[in-house]
Amino acid sequence: MGPSGEPSGLRAGLRGLTTRGRSFLAAGLTAVVCSYLLGQDALLRVGVLLAALPLAAALLLANTRYRVASGRRLSPHRSVAGQEARVHLRVDNVSRVPTGLLLLEDKVPYVLGPRPRFVLDRIEPRGHREVSYRVRSDLRGRYPLGPLQLRLSDPFGMCELNRSFAASDVLTVVPQVLPLPFVRLTGEWAGQGESHTRSLALAGDDDVILREYRAGDDLRRVHWKSTARYGELMVRREEQPRRARATVLLDTRETGHRGSGPASSFEWAVACAASVCVHLLERGYQTRLLTDTGHAVPGVQGDGGHTAADTSGVILDALAVVDLSDGAGLSRAEEPLRAGGEGLLVAVLGELDEEQTARLARLRGRTGGAVVLLLDTGTWAGLRLLSPETGGEEFRERARRLREAGWTVLTVRAGDSLPDLWRAADRPESSAPYREEAGA
Repeated sequence: MGPSGEPSGLRAGLRGLTTRGRSFLAAGLTAVVCSYLLGQDALLRVGVLLAALPLAAALLLANTRYRVASGRRLSPHRSVAGQEARVHLRVDNVSRVPTGLLLLEDKVPYVLGPRPRFVLDRIEPRGHREVSYRVRSDLRGRYPLGPLQLRLSDPFGMCELNRSFAASDVLTVVPQVLPLPFVRLTGEWAGQGESHTRSLALAGDDDVILREYRAGDDLRRVHWKSTARYGELMVRREEQPRRARATVLLDTRETGHRGSGPASSFEWAVACAASVCVHLLERGYQTRLLTDTGHAVPGVQGDGGHTAADTSGVILDALAVVDLSDGAGLSRAEEPLRAGGEGLLVAVLGELDEEQTARLARLRGRTGGAVVLLLDTGTWAGLRLLSPETGGEEFRERARRLREAGWTVLTVRAGDSLPDLWRAADRPESSAPYREEAGA
């Protein structure tokens, strides 16, 4: 795509005069006036030369017909918070004349760093130049990159004109994903060894799942009745294991979190949800992300047959832009949980009141397994670690009631390591102890 800029002509060129160009023009006009007043013909010639140089540069530059195309490539397209990404720019001269000096400037948000600027020397006809720069953000989100601005300059630095390309890209910065240790979770039944649930086991002959014959299929799996009906070989899709389902519930209530910025309890919860989702997907779970607002990703119907990597990308993209909600409770998430049926539920929760704790306790009976990472948000207050007594009796009481209801409760304080906490997720009878019990 070629750049679109200001209207061509002398007026456009005069607008682009640099300080040097304006100084030459002013000096030339002054010399012309002085030559008229003093009657000095030599001074008149000098004045005309001084004034003509910036005017000629402006006129020439304004009527330049460079045909330049640009392209941008991100590596990677989805970056992790705190890690660098590289942006590759390519400028092609698609005209039959060489370009002059080109100055490139790409527009980037301030959180990604300063605006990158490059100086490109003459580009031959049909030639190209490639440059790259790095961006980095500690804050997750979606950041626009571009449009690319092209600045044309004459060899004497008298005039500069800007042209802008229309194309832009988006860099998605996702939360950091931590590798979690393998633990056997309560309620896990999917697809392991003899415990595989076969979809064909409860199906009759009319309910068999069929597909077209492919080279290498066992002829013993040919379904002759359907082959005669459709006129082509059809085989049974036997031994289809049902995938275990898992839901990761993320508490986004503003009233449930403390702190601000990357060190807040909410950002820890977002990174935790991202790590758990990716971990469960890698283990073969059909995983979805659910927030207290009732919004599910990728949806109540599951991943729609996408691969684990595809579903992981969709969930991470959603977590890149998730924000605090103004909700007061978790009731809006109950209906999507019921619609999802039984399965593993992993909840990442902030501060709870008595009613919310009671709802979660009742919800336990509808799930195959339930793990809650309960954040002691008081330890994030003021972005500093507080004493163990900050949690108080209320926090311990909430954790105790959830344990009695059958939840595996992992209590979390600021600075805790998620992989270390996750190792206790296979102990339903005794959750990770609250830190005050370990001695303070």
